Amino acid sequence: VALTREQAVAGAEKLGFPVVMKVIGPVHKSDVGGVVLNVKNPDEVKQQFARMIKIKDTTSILLQPMLSGQELFAGVNREALFGHTIICGLGGIFIEVLKDVAAAIAPLGHDEALQMIRSLRGYKMIQGVRGQQGSDELAFADVVVRLSALVMAAPEIAELDLNPLLGNPQGVTAVDARIRISK
Repeated sequence: VALTREQAVAGAEKLGFPVVMKVIGPVHKSDVGGVVLNVKNPDEVKQQFARMIKIKDTTSILLQPMLSGQELFAGVNREALFGHTIICGLGGIFIEVLKDVAAAIAPLGHDEALQMIRSLRGYKMIQGVRGQQGSDELAFADVVVRLSALVMAAPEIAELDLNPLLGNPQGVTAVDARIRISK
C-alpha cells in the first residue's frame, strides 16, 4: 500500500513489473477509474499514482502483481428467512450480464460446493475449452466451503464478495474482496 508516489514506485519495483494499481477507499473501484492493469514501468506508476490519488474518497493506492487466469466469483448474502446464502460462478461478464450463478444455504460441504460449480451453464469453461486453460475446480470448491465456514463462525457478516477470483490449473487467488458487517 502506497501513500506517496515514491512508495508506489518502490513497491512496484519490489513486486516486479507488470503490476496492478487499485485505489483504497472507493467501493466500486472500476466505476471511478480506480483500477489500472498491466502497469509496466516506474514512469507509468508515477503517472497513474498522481491521477488515482485524486479520485474521491481515495486514501492510498494498493499495488499487486499482475496475475492471469479465468475470472471467477464467490460470495455470501445473509437472508432474513434462510440465513447465509453462498453464491459462486464465473466472474466478469458471466455474473454481470448472464447471471450464471449457483446458490446454496450455508453450511456447505465440499461435495455440495462441487455440485454448485458443476451446475453452472459455463462449467465447461472452468474445465477448459477450445485450447483455453481451465481452473482448478477443487480449489474453487475449497474457497466456497471456506466462505461457508467463515459465515457460520461470524454470523455478523451480511455480505461478502470475492470478485474477481482468478483461477488457473494451479489454483484460485482472490484479487479483490468486499465485506459488509451488520449486527
